[in-house]
Amino acid sequence: MTSSLYSVMTTVSHIGKTMLALLSALLVALPAMGQQAIFTSEGLRSPEVNGDNSVTFRIFAPEASKVEVTGDFIDGGNGGWGSADMSETGSGVWTWTSSPLASELYSYAFVVDGFRTTDPSNVFIMRDVSTMMNIFTVPGGCGDTYSVNDVPHGTVSKVWYESELLGTNRRMTVYTPAGYEDSGSRRYPVLYLLHGMGGDEDAWPTLGRAAQILDNLIASGKASPMIVVMPNGNVALPSAPGEGPDGLVQPEFNLPKTMDGTFEAAFPEIVSYVDAHYRTVRKADGRAVAGLSMGGFHSFHISCQYPGTFGYVGLFSATVRYLEGGEGPVYSDIGAKIAGQFSDGVSLYYIAIGRDDFLYEENRALRSYMDSCGYPYEYHESEGGHIWRNWRLYLTDFLQKIF
Repeated sequence: MTSSLYSVMTTVSHIGKTMLALLSALLVALPAMGQQAIFTSEGLRSPEVNGDNSVTFRIFAPEASKVEVTGDFIDGGNGGWGSADMSETGSGVWTWTSSPLASELYSYAFVVDGFRTTDPSNVFIMRDVSTMMNIFTVPGGCGDTYSVNDVPHGTVSKVWYESELLGTNRRMTVYTPAGYEDSGSRRYPVLYLLHGMGGDEDAWPTLGRAAQILDNLIASGKASPMIVVMPNGNVALPSAPGEGPDGLVQPEFNLPKTMDGTFEAAFPEIVSYVDAHYRTVRKADGRAVAGLSMGGFHSFHISCQYPGTFGYVGLFSATVRYLEGGEGPVYSDIGAKIAGQFSDGVSLYYIAIGRDDFLYEENRALRSYMDSCGYPYEYHESEGGHIWRNWRLYLTDFLQKIF
């Protein structure tokens, strides 16, 4: 009996040691398996920034007959997006390498047999209206300004306010600079930063990298610490799609009431809310308004509709209409309103646009009008068209000239 019991215990001990050895071997193998997966068809490295700042893209599409990469770094002939054919290199992997790229944040997607898709190897994705796209950064210049660096960071908040004129609660994004919470009674200037058509209060913080740009410029002493308010300029919606009580509505490009004067008429509610809830400089030399495309249109009309309110105005690839006047009280008597605006004083009137932008002629007409009236402004012209790469550059430059 004793001998049999000893035999059973010995066998159990042997089995336990064997299982422990197998488990240890498996744990050792798992990291190696994970590392190997990086280079399999399920875990391709894409995009890969090479030593000369060229970028290689890869996608596993063994059944495809044609694959393209499309992005804002490929010459499309119009200063915007272009496409390039990828090559099948064997084992179903398609690849393409760009020419060396300047430091920037870039956007791209793949087109597989006519079907547009994001890069399955790149988890960094952003939405522009209803379009999803991947992003990557080439370091060494602007790309560093748009990245999170080891500097003091501001706070980005999603804030709801009540609009009596629109009859609803609405959401905006507010950036407060590093140290705001602990700065006692110190007051800060405010930039009201407006998005383009189809955008929302998430556009500048995500696509525009506004918080990263602000953190880095303020930390380097190139920009003054400031509050930046990024409201939703689509009066038909209370917030970004899927972020409000209207539910999971699909994003749309051309929403109603975006450029009919409603947003401009309701804008003082935003200023009043910000002044009431933040420690702000409550005079013209402590306020700026700027925006891209439709947001530039809003900035143009808001700044002249309320003379003496904003000391700094920024128009980035702005839609500039109604120079001769338009329908409704907001857009009537534009000439007189602009005259009153400059009579009250404007510290900086900033106009910027790309040479290939489809709104170039509208901006040329605005400059001709300003010249004919003798109104001072600062003009910047860049390469490219109606793209975020330009608007980030304009914001970076504008922030260093205000307050």
